[in-house]
Amino acid sequence: MTDPNPQQNPYGQNPYGQQNPYGQQPPQYGQQPPQYGQPAPATGPNGEPPLWAPWYGIPFGAAVKRFWKKYARFDGRASRSEFWWWALANAVVTAVLYVVYAVGFAGSERSTVATSTSVQTTVTSPSPLLVIAGILLLLWGLATLIPNLAIVWRRLHDAGFAGPFFFLGLIPFVGGIILLVFYLMPSKPEGARFDQPQRG
Repeated sequence: MTDPNPQQNPYGQNPYGQQNPYGQQPPQYGQQPPQYGQPAPATGPNGEPPLWAPWYGIPFGAAVKRFWKKYARFDGRASRSEFWWWALANAVVTAVLYVVYAVGFAGSERSTVATSTSVQTTVTSPSPLLVIAGILLLLWGLATLIPNLAIVWRRLHDAGFAGPFFFLGLIPFVGGIILLVFYLMPSKPEGARFDQPQRG
């Protein structure tokens, strides 16, 4: 037997015309968090999301600036675009420094000793370029150590994982692959539990 006055009850709505408590909107079926490439909501005076929030679809320059602004923040989330733009910038700077280091090494005086099992080359008189490049590589590594760990932590949060999942990378052979998969995963709504809006 069919109801002579069928009433529509769309998913997520209360039947019988009742209001949702506390003025909240009911969840919509299939609703997803912002994805890579979508503009971030304009919440600040300059149109940027606050530092505690992830920025989906962030441009390259803003991602680099945001990396330094959130130097040691392990709370909150980092979108895929925040994470991978910084990974690109870091790779470019490191590659340039290693090229300069290699040029400096080629210009240094070296001695080569051959044994029955190997050939060893040692620098006897380093060139100034080698010394400068070595110092710059050391300084860059020290300056980015903590913020690199922090952005990894936040990227794991955005994918729905706790930050200490980072230590899975210590597993021989497969740890790095596991982390790479986590870094590539899309944002998950449950990652919001790591946000701390009160910190600004």
